Amino acid sequence: MTTTEDAVHEPTNEPTSKPADEPTPPPREIDPDPRWHDRRDLRSDAQWDADPEPPRAPRPPLAPEARRARLLLAGIALALFAAMLAAKLLDSAGAQQTALFYVGIPAVIALTVILTARPRSAVGTALATTTVGLALAGPLLDEGIVCLVIAAPLFYGIAALVGGIVQRFRNHRGRALAAAPLLLVLVAEGVGGFSLLPREDAGVATVVVQATPEQVAAALAAPPAYGEFEAPFLRAVPFPEPVSAMGHGLRVGDERHVTFTPRRSLGINAGTTPRAMSLRVAQSQVSDGGGHLRLDVTSDTTLARWMDLHAADVTWEAAGAGRTRVTWALEYTRTFDPSWYFGPIQHYASGLAAEYLIDTFAATAERADA
Repeated sequence: MTTTEDAVHEPTNEPTSKPADEPTPPPREIDPDPRWHDRRDLRSDAQWDADPEPPRAPRPPLAPEARRARLLLAGIALALFAAMLAAKLLDSAGAQQTALFYVGIPAVIALTVILTARPRSAVGTALATTTVGLALAGPLLDEGIVCLVIAAPLFYGIAALVGGIVQRFRNHRGRALAAAPLLLVLVAEGVGGFSLLPREDAGVATVVVQATPEQVAAALAAPPAYGEFEAPFLRAVPFPEPVSAMGHGLRVGDERHVTFTPRRSLGINAGTTPRAMSLRVAQSQVSDGGGHLRLDVTSDTTLARWMDLHAADVTWEAAGAGRTRVTWALEYTRTFDPSWYFGPIQHYASGLAAEYLIDTFAATAERADA
């Protein structure tokens, strides 16, 4: 007989009844890591969609070094753009050989970087920007190696000068503006023909050679055998070298045609350009004790971009037994400014070229004696 107490503890297989409005709970997921059990979000998709998007963390402000680097980069880009624009304008105006080009452009580069970027070292930044500008000048402006190498010290010097003045008087703008008249004088050369130094000049060299005056005259009458430059300055720049010569004689009207090494441009996809020079005997006096010879330049595609070469004037006279004193002068007009920079360089280089020509013809005369 079953008691009431036994009926309470007796198991039954009948399902337990639930209220009709109670929802069925979703199946429980197995948490792979019990440590994160309390962090699980069991909200439904509808509850997720109703939540607003969590706010994004604000971007941290740029550090002073990063802000300065960005300003410096922008200043360099602006300076190079201004320099290239100025170069194109001066080239179209026929002022590419004036001081306005070789002094004004580096000054524009330095001032643009310093005033827009505010670098810590104005001189160092101006020099670095000038280096980038020179590297781009060859391919973009179709410059040759000779012009770029010769002009580089001038560009660096002007950039350092302007940067140093601005950096020294950065807090005293009135003192910095006091240097403006000096800069205007420097950039004015070549504009309207203005020049501080005379444009007419000559490179002169005198050498005593081991040959008689007759042998020297014979060597001048024959085509020479040119060799390589020995002067370190001519080799380092490097200047165009004569390769071969056609023509002979010392009578008035006799001609020479000299071929030089081709011009190698740094322009993009630029090839080589042939260079040559033609000369004609304009004056001739030859005797047993010496002589004088003047050769006028009739055409020149070699030095025309650098100077206007007029003539070669050669004088030789006996200087003892078996010796002759030879003087060679290359007369030219300087076409580049500023005069205080290009004047001494052209004078020095033309003097070395005159000495090279004496040595070349002296070698021919000495070989004839042997």
